[in-house]
Amino acid sequence: MDDLIARAGEAEIRQIADRDRDGTPDPEVIAAAIADAAEVIDGYLRGRYVTPLSDPPPAMVRGWAVSIARYRLHRNGPPEHVATDYRDALKQLVDASAGRLVLAGVDGVAAPVADAAGGVHAASDEPVFTGRALDGWL
Repeated sequence: MDDLIARAGEAEIRQIADRDRDGTPDPEVIAAAIADAAEVIDGYLRGRYVTPLSDPPPAMVRGWAVSIARYRLHRNGPPEHVATDYRDALKQLVDASAGRLVLAGVDGVAAPVADAAGGVHAASDEPVFTGRALDGWL
């Protein structure tokens, strides 16, 4: 919540996260928005990095989470600067998932092993239902 307040200001967070209208942001509303943001981030990074990311995550990832959570907290449509911030975060997530942006200090997922010709080898069990095994049944 501190990161959200630092980015948006206390007045905005109170306005967009006070669902019971008691004058204070509702912690469960903020927690749900942050959890949703974490799922989005993990979805983008899952193929390149070990998810969920370490705690605490890198500052860049926290920034993405704030941008996504803030956007989602605006139920009636966010102001343009919030929407732009959200789109920028998603663009950076696309770059991170494609390897154009690297998260320093975050464990990556092992890349597939390629042979000298550039092909990738896959291993699996022998097929159970082969043509020979099904001979006479088809």
